[in-house]
Amino acid sequence: MNHAVTDNRTNHQATRSTIARQRKQSEQATRDERRASDPNVDLMLRFQNGEEDAFRQLVENNLNTVHALIYRFLREASMLDDITQDVFLRIYRNAHRYEPTAKFSTWLYRIVANLCFNVMRSRKKRRQISLDAMGDEESRHDLPEVHHTSVDQQLETEEMKQHLAEALSELPDNQRIAILLNKYEDKSYEEIAAILQTSTMAVKSLLSRARTNLRERLKRYVKHG
Repeated sequence: MNHAVTDNRTNHQATRSTIARQRKQSEQATRDERRASDPNVDLMLRFQNGEEDAFRQLVENNLNTVHALIYRFLREASMLDDITQDVFLRIYRNAHRYEPTAKFSTWLYRIVANLCFNVMRSRKKRRQISLDAMGDEESRHDLPEVHHTSVDQQLETEEMKQHLAEALSELPDNQRIAILLNKYEDKSYEEIAAILQTSTMAVKSLLSRARTNLRERLKRYVKHG
């Protein structure tokens, strides 16, 4: 009986060891695949190994993306430099924690989104987000239909662009960021879930509520008939 128990324990330990080894091999394969397909992943891993030049190249590669993303979230140019600096400072300080299990852009967007959420919360009670005219690029994206009326045609006017900017700014923070990531950054539900650290179902719910809220806010400006 004792021999049987010993054998079972040995087999169990061997199975656990095999599973752990296979998991480690799978993780290494993922790292290698990400590194080969994403130059930013390669730079991050090189920086982890002490290459300071890799970090400088990483900043150069992503500076414009971070600038554009922060402005899209906050609509305030005066904050760009400070928040951009905070983004790359967080990357620098947390580089040792980085694991290439997802796209580098997902990790980067998460840092930007978290910092922007902090700004939104801190200023929410003090003043409304700047409503400078949204760019022509944003106005080209489709929005929910209102009673089957084409909103896209209405968006040709500067007035409707302003209404769109106001409607987006009035959305709850998580809804606004979710719809900006989906519509204007072309992020999938899965990518948004990773950025916002929530579930795919929660993202779908956020986007659904955001579209409903936009419809309600925009329908008074849409001409019927």
